[in-house]
Amino acid sequence: MLADSDKTAAKAFGVLSGMGFASRWTFYIGKDGKILYVDRDVSPKTAGADTASRLAALGIAKRG
Repeated sequence: MLADSDKTAAKAFGVLSGMGFASRWTFYIGKDGKILYVDRDVSPKTAGADTASRLAALGIAKRG
């Protein structure tokens, strides 16, 4: 989760629309800083479960 009030990250990741709003995308970034996956179809209703499923699919272990 990222707060980006000045839209620096949105601009850097190319998700800032012409209207000035960031697209609701989820970027999964590895420890090495490389992007592992980009989810361009984020639903607020299922975002938590979708994120957990994607992390598992990427082989990222749960923390206890």
